[in-house]
Amino acid sequence: MWTCFEPVHAVTYFHPRARAAYEAVGLRGYWRGYFAGRAAPLGPVEAPTVVAAFFSFAPAMVARALPSVWRLATPQEALRARLTGAVQALAEFTYELPEAHLVEAADLLEEAAGRVEVAGRVLGAVNAALPRGEYPLARLWQAATTLREHRGDGHVAALVTTGLDPVEVVAWRCRVDQSRQFHQAARGWTDEEWTAAEERLVAKGWLTSERTATEHATATFRTVEEATDRAALGPWRALGAERTARLRELLDPIATRCRTIIPAKAPIGLPAQRDSARDASAPAR
Repeated sequence: MWTCFEPVHAVTYFHPRARAAYEAVGLRGYWRGYFAGRAAPLGPVEAPTVVAAFFSFAPAMVARALPSVWRLATPQEALRARLTGAVQALAEFTYELPEAHLVEAADLLEEAAGRVEVAGRVLGAVNAALPRGEYPLARLWQAATTLREHRGDGHVAALVTTGLDPVEVVAWRCRVDQSRQFHQAARGWTDEEWTAAEERLVAKGWLTSERTATEHATATFRTVEEATDRAALGPWRALGAERTARLRELLDPIATRCRTIIPAKAPIGLPAQRDSARDASAPAR
């Protein structure tokens, strides 16, 4: 289900209309819009709160954006901008779909989002508390956002149990299947911080001296992913297998279109687009 609703949320990061909406309220530059938009449900917070909640960003990078972005746009203005841009982006991707399709998808996704357990999940909680959208695409995007932040909170909790710090997590993953060139810059870590992190990963048994993943690391990473899935399962149990499968069917054409603007190296972690026929035959989780 995450592979179906994550692309819907992600239009806020990659679609030109989303960027334009942020710029219209004074948030010029990609990272101003990103940090203001994603942090806005928390209120006019300063950098330490976002460093903790977002997990993988270098504190210095966050501090360049917060709290200064709140002098450019209030959290309320940032919230309106992010929803406006996301809805405009989704409208571009869904104009060929019947209104009934969008309404049904929004209804089901909104119901799932309404079943999230918010205790211990800061970003999931503040997004779940936002007012309900007025139109189907607004409701669809906000529900997708609540579910993805809820899942992300659970993922961060699972990562914390590994004993790794944020730069170690990102550096390790880049030794497995991601690009250091992309992710180091996207998360703001310096060369010195990155090199020191890899040295600590060797000392902790996560990397070999040749900088390849150890068996211990691979097994622990699998445990983290399984824990993330379990922590995110509540809304789908509540929705039930039949309606979850129906929602997946409704989201598939929307997610497929949304994925066309997500860069291959984006740090979201979506797997490669899978064969739709095989997906359709897979059991709902």
